[in-house]
Amino acid sequence: MPKGPKGQKRPADVVGNAVRVMQIATGEAEEEFDEDGKNKAAKALGAKGGKARAAKLTPERRKQIAEKAAAKRWYGKG
Repeated sequence: MPKGPKGQKRPADVVGNAVRVMQIATGEAEEEFDEDGKNKAAKALGAKGGKARAAKLTPERRKQIAEKAAAKRWYGKG
C-alpha cells in the first residue's frame, strides 16, 4: 500500500485515493499522522551531543567555526 508524505497509509488505486481525499476534505474522516519518523532516543542523544560539543569548544575555536560558516554563506564555495 502506498504511503503519504508522513508515512500514513493511502489507497493504492486512483479512485480510492480520490475518495479518501474527499472524505478528509469534508470532515467525514480524519487524516492519520504518525510520528515524524525520527527515533526519539536518537533525537535526544543528538541534542545532548551538540550541547556537550558547544561547552567543550574554546571561544577562539567557536569564532573560527563561525567565520568559516559566514564565509561559506556569503562567498559560496570559496
